[in-house]
Amino acid sequence: MEDIRIYCGNTRTYDMVAIGTTLKEISERLCPAVKDKSGTETPVMAALVDNKLKSLDYKVINPHNVMFVGYDHPDGRRTYIRSLCFVLQNVVRRMYPDKILAIDYSLPSGLYCELREKKNLDDGRPHVLYLTDEELGIIEQGMRDMVAADLPFGKKMMSLEECEKLFMANGQTEKVSLLKTLGRYHYNVYYLDGQADTFYGPLASSTGVLKTFNIMGFNDGFCLQYPLEGDFSKVLPMKRQSKLATALKEHSDWCSVMGVRGVGKLNSMVISGDVVDLINLSEALHERKYAEIADQIYARRGSVKIVFIAGPSSSGKTSTSKRLALQCRILGLNPKVIELDNYFVDREMTPKDENGEYDFECLGAMDLKLLGQQLNELLAGKEVEIPRFDFKEGRKFFEGNFMQLHEKDILIMEGIHALNPAMIPDVDSSKVFRVYASALTSLSIDENNNISTSDNRMLRRMIRDNRTRGIVPEDTISRWQSVRRGENRNIFPFQENADAVFNSAHIFELPVLKYYAEPLLRRISPRSPAYAEATRMLKFLDYIVELSPAEIAAIPPTSILREFISGQSL
Repeated sequence: MEDIRIYCGNTRTYDMVAIGTTLKEISERLCPAVKDKSGTETPVMAALVDNKLKSLDYKVINPHNVMFVGYDHPDGRRTYIRSLCFVLQNVVRRMYPDKILAIDYSLPSGLYCELREKKNLDDGRPHVLYLTDEELGIIEQGMRDMVAADLPFGKKMMSLEECEKLFMANGQTEKVSLLKTLGRYHYNVYYLDGQADTFYGPLASSTGVLKTFNIMGFNDGFCLQYPLEGDFSKVLPMKRQSKLATALKEHSDWCSVMGVRGVGKLNSMVISGDVVDLINLSEALHERKYAEIADQIYARRGSVKIVFIAGPSSSGKTSTSKRLALQCRILGLNPKVIELDNYFVDREMTPKDENGEYDFECLGAMDLKLLGQQLNELLAGKEVEIPRFDFKEGRKFFEGNFMQLHEKDILIMEGIHALNPAMIPDVDSSKVFRVYASALTSLSIDENNNISTSDNRMLRRMIRDNRTRGIVPEDTISRWQSVRRGENRNIFPFQENADAVFNSAHIFELPVLKYYAEPLLRRISPRSPAYAEATRMLKFLDYIVELSPAEIAAIPPTSILREFISGQSL
């Protein structure tokens, strides 16, 4: 049989291979490892074949461009984490066959997991089994034993009926609910040492590559830590950010009370036409949270005169500031808004990054001296002239916009550095109330597949930027990793400085975002560098049943989602 030609992007060479050769065999010949940013060699986790992600057991039958990915690549990291989760699931299921492992949501230090009883509490929340450090140590050692055994991950196609029987026996009712709403006859099921599960993306070839991980007790459950991005030899540092964790846990419990812990139940509500009630309940929850934060500000009205709002990209900071201002007005306060973007330094004074390009997201890009001076003058009751920054000209202008704070006035400002104390080191901190806003979704695909809050925000940004700025989806995708690096540097380290956390996620929003994002993602060419990520997002959205235009019309004009999909009246 004639050989076929493969181009390896890692080595920039062509090679002839027999038809039916697996990617793992090609990798062993051409690219046995990939170096991360620290120079450490990491194992090959998967491959991009003509820009489509494939597991290493994929057999080539046609000429392809192949790029092998390790932990330094987002798809490599996701493959590693999925595989590690299966090892954890395998060990827990053997040790606690009458319990359910829930991999609930992402933390700054890893994945938050709980061991749950199969029966819920009276209010619908799960009954969580607390594990001691000794018990967690036994689970971790069981995982290390499986890694040392270098067991293979297998895959098998099964019918819906077979899957339903298998996962009901495992107590994974959320997984069964999901599969039944997707309308397919067959599903890929992964196997490891006799245990079966589903994952929504490829797994590693075997457990032997999963050497770096840790398990630490966290709140009622535990945190599964995986390798640090940029240094495969170390796990993520443990950060017990209680305010963020509390917001995530609160949303997870609320999803349980609503009876919608997983996408399967959400899909069922959409299919049955019951989603409008869920929209109204979720919007009411947001209104309640805005009111609670406004109450906190009002309780400190004798001292607090400035409200800072910060959060990562597409968290709905603008809507949060406007809705919070409305709640403050109800209490008799008079909010005034200043945009922190008006305090940029002139373009030629902007610091540059390692690539020699202007770094508009660093703290040095702001005129901190002017900002601190004007805030202190406002706090002293003086009148100041607020600047306007012209982004086209790259400099500030003063156009007679004067402001003064009176007795009931409060100043609301939102920006990426608003929680960083270094932004206003000379301003009395007792006069400042800080709010952290982010889309902290705790909705899961099923029991052992959580939903990335970053993916949720990227979909929001893609829809909004295409609608309001004409930015094509592939540009949003291409820039996203740079956006994430900026968030890791400028926003996430300061989350715990917040006096209040507002979770802008809606339990019903993925069916809304799918309606707008799916057509945009399908426009991306297979030859585009963003195609692999677009394909991943489309596969993820394929598990979501979208809302109809009539159901989307039920979203109120004051909703935070309207900031992204249009129709907002704020």
